[in-house]
Amino acid sequence: MRHLPPLSALRAFEAAARLGSVTRAADELGRTHGAVSRQVRALQEHAGTVLFEKAGTGLRLTPAGEAFRVVVAGALDQIERGYQRLRDAGRGPNVHLACGATFAMRWLVPRLSGFYRERPTVQVRLSMTSAREIRDEGADLVLSWDRLAHPIRDEARAIRLGDVAFGAVCAPGYPVRAQDGRLDAETRIGHEYTPHSWPAWEEAAGWRVQAGRDLAFPHNGLCIEAALSGLGVALVERLLVRDELAAGRLVAPCGFRRFPGGFAALPATDRPLSPAAAAFVDWLRRTLDAET
Repeated sequence: MRHLPPLSALRAFEAAARLGSVTRAADELGRTHGAVSRQVRALQEHAGTVLFEKAGTGLRLTPAGEAFRVVVAGALDQIERGYQRLRDAGRGPNVHLACGATFAMRWLVPRLSGFYRERPTVQVRLSMTSAREIRDEGADLVLSWDRLAHPIRDEARAIRLGDVAFGAVCAPGYPVRAQDGRLDAETRIGHEYTPHSWPAWEEAAGWRVQAGRDLAFPHNGLCIEAALSGLGVALVERLLVRDELAAGRLVAPCGFRRFPGGFAALPATDRPLSPAAAAFVDWLRRTLDAET
């Protein structure tokens, strides 16, 4: 027989721990403040230890509470992923893909109709990965297109999809000077979570960038929009700005440097690649090959 606290108490504890507030936890769970407070208090009494302490107007976990939060959050994440897979299986063939938001919005979603024409019965579900790190989000496939920023730890698992090409781009009227391997610009635009991308590109492409100042944004899409608006020079993957380059709304004064094996799909480690996921990988590889 299992000796477990009620699931409702664990959910109340995890929400209060994550949000740092019983009030916000109650709002998220659709319960009253009193109900959540009673569940957390009952959990502490049953465990015989204090899980929270007051911190101003909010709550702070005790060391015991933080250790238990890690366990509970991990268990709830696993239950959530397992339940989603169960629901997906009941809906028929599907593939769950995790990828960056900019890639999804600018390249993948506008082309998904091509996949659905080939596989009309397969449903594609998207999750957005963090800009800080590539995470699986419980997905069948994790798509990595920026291996300058996110090297893949387990290369043996990676399914190669194609090369990538990175280059410095700016609005056509933006004042830059590109000559003799040196790019001079007033402002260099970077990603907050991948500051090493510019140096890695400079080393690989053989260009040295001189800028009076740096601007950073937390999203690749914002970096592209900043370049479009004339704020400076941004480092981007060519496919993400293909339309803007073709329309003349962006220019690449140094051209693009190709990085072999940049695009990759990482399959889940806890289950084999499904027929639907394999079909998606095949379509993705062919579509990328046609455009690179």
